[in-house]
Amino acid sequence: MHLPRSTLEHWAVLAAIVDEGGFGPAAHALHRSQSAVSYAMAQLQAAVGVPLLEIRGRKAALTSHGAVLLTRARGLIREMEGLEGLAAQLRQGWEAKLSLVIDVAYPRERLVQVVSALQERCPNTEVQWADAVLSGAEEAILEQSADVVVTARLPPGTLGRFLLTVPFTAVAHPRHPLFGLERSLSSDDLRRHVQIVVRDSGSLHPRDDGWLDAERRCTVTSMEASLATIRAGLGFAWLPDHLTAESLRQGALQRLPLESGGTRGVPLHLVLARGHRAGPAALTAVECFQHAQPATMAMIPLGARDGFDAGIPR
Repeated sequence: MHLPRSTLEHWAVLAAIVDEGGFGPAAHALHRSQSAVSYAMAQLQAAVGVPLLEIRGRKAALTSHGAVLLTRARGLIREMEGLEGLAAQLRQGWEAKLSLVIDVAYPRERLVQVVSALQERCPNTEVQWADAVLSGAEEAILEQSADVVVTARLPPGTLGRFLLTVPFTAVAHPRHPLFGLERSLSSDDLRRHVQIVVRDSGSLHPRDDGWLDAERRCTVTSMEASLATIRAGLGFAWLPDHLTAESLRQGALQRLPLESGGTRGVPLHLVLARGHRAGPAALTAVECFQHAQPATMAMIPLGARDGFDAGIPR
């Protein structure tokens, strides 16, 4: 094994000389004596064996070799600064990783806002995000396999913060046979056709919420797959309005004229799965989810405006 003869400290001194415009300004910026800066440069020069600096007028400038080597060294310096920043955050109790389990009904554009804000506010915490369908989010809460969970149903005894209600609407391709009936549709009408359902991601107590016990069904693994299947005219389903808005505008989908139940509201709640053991990054995630919501409080029940409330399971 070969031990490096130069150190990151040496390269950081070289970067300071270049950035500050000389040995004296670099010494001032680094809070060191000029002799200490000169000694570090002499050690670096001896270690690499090629000229790094040359004097141009009264200033030290990089040689062509020095420019190439310093460019590589700056990347290493940034990595070391990040590593030390991570160590500092870990000392303060910040999580190295933050696990999010998000019900697929939660609007993706808002989730992207949340993840972006987390990356900015917790740069040294790795954010891991997984989708959940039906009981998958509840399972993550009960097993405490995630830090922060967005769920459509709160397990008994679980405290959660209301986020928003997502409207789901029954839709199908405009040429679907159901539209050929030219009247309001009943549940019996729907049962005669293929319903597209999204597979429950949980394994302990999987559910079939929303399934009409249709004669035939097509099971997919995501909302996006359900949308693509319906756009292809292969069935009908209830999908979140934020996912179907563009397809409806384009005329690729059409709302089914149901006698009742054409639109359903799915309330979503935010849960700190590890409760009082939640770390700073998890608490920051709660703030980010709240900031990603509409400014109006009209959608939030009275008990949910302050702190965490006990939600009522669907």
